Amino acid sequence: MNDGTPVRPRNVELGASGEEFQNLHEFVRKARTRLNQNAWDYIVGASETETTMRRNRMSLDEIAFRPRVLRNVAKVDASVEAFGRKMRLPVVLAPVGALEIFDPDSAAAAARGAGRFGASHMLSSVSEPGLEKTAQAAPDALRFFQLYVRGDDAFVEDIVSRSIACGYAAFCLTVDTAHYSRRERDIAKRYVRESRIRATGGDFQKGLDWRTVKLVKDKFKIPLVIKGIATAEDAKIAIDHGVDWIYVSNHGGRQLDHGRGAMHVLPEIVDAVAGRAKIMVDGSFCRGTDIVKAIASGADLVGIGRLQCWALAAGGEEGIVRMLELLEDEVIRCLGLLGVTSFKELDKSYLHQAPATNLPSVFSAFPLLDIEPYRY
Repeated sequence: MNDGTPVRPRNVELGASGEEFQNLHEFVRKARTRLNQNAWDYIVGASETETTMRRNRMSLDEIAFRPRVLRNVAKVDASVEAFGRKMRLPVVLAPVGALEIFDPDSAAAAARGAGRFGASHMLSSVSEPGLEKTAQAAPDALRFFQLYVRGDDAFVEDIVSRSIACGYAAFCLTVDTAHYSRRERDIAKRYVRESRIRATGGDFQKGLDWRTVKLVKDKFKIPLVIKGIATAEDAKIAIDHGVDWIYVSNHGGRQLDHGRGAMHVLPEIVDAVAGRAKIMVDGSFCRGTDIVKAIASGADLVGIGRLQCWALAAGGEEGIVRMLELLEDEVIRCLGLLGVTSFKELDKSYLHQAPATNLPSVFSAFPLLDIEPYRY
């Protein structure tokens, strides 16, 4: 694993190298050629009208920068410290189910790529090769485990114990999936995913409440993350239960339709938490400027979901590493042009609300991309 020492990305300047990927949108383009329609719809789609997904992107695009000038930014450091580790970027590869449809090595490839680069990886409990084998594949990576509750208290306790034994640095409960949403891209094709056919124990997720949060906090010492917080009210309840990390997320727009964009939600969560817990956020973050906006708004780590899947489909483990390198390059340039040399110097004074200039879509961060968003 990279030790976190800030390093300029390899071979990015002027596109002069033999690297296949020189821009982030190139991962999307290549992924489209490698994925069948069902896999493609799984990652680009959202629930019902896909309004929440679009609002995620709009909430980012409605934030402009207020740069400062005449500051020495010859050396810019994009690293942060979290979980007792130095991270090259404040990025976690967000938990995505069924990563195996994007690459045969699935989550193992993503975790290895994150570890090699110096970012972090959160394993979904519904992604292969599973808890133990992913840990074995990337033993030195900064890893977190995310659980969909599919059993009783003994089930939850067993998973937490196994996570600790395998060296996961944090345990995450996803709480915004009490009911599985209507994914209309699949319904329109009469397609039922194999993972949905195999899924059991959904009533346990529907019955999940704060009692399980208390159970984990009372019995285990591992830092607890709650993913799916979308209001200040729930953030305060989480703090009262001793939650260590609040994960602001609407599941990439794939659960509740007509929700708010993640960056519309984040400021109220930051105010409610008031420094009593750390904050993660995800929801259409796929450019270096997106990461900078989130950290300036008060987040500590930023989750990368769809872009992770495109990079994995386009290039496997190497694609993950290269994607993170390009994100790092964008972040370093953005910080320098804002007049700061590290995230520590950043705050919301560098941000300003402004009208969005692009129609929001799953691809609106990539204006040079020539893929139709809704091609069937």
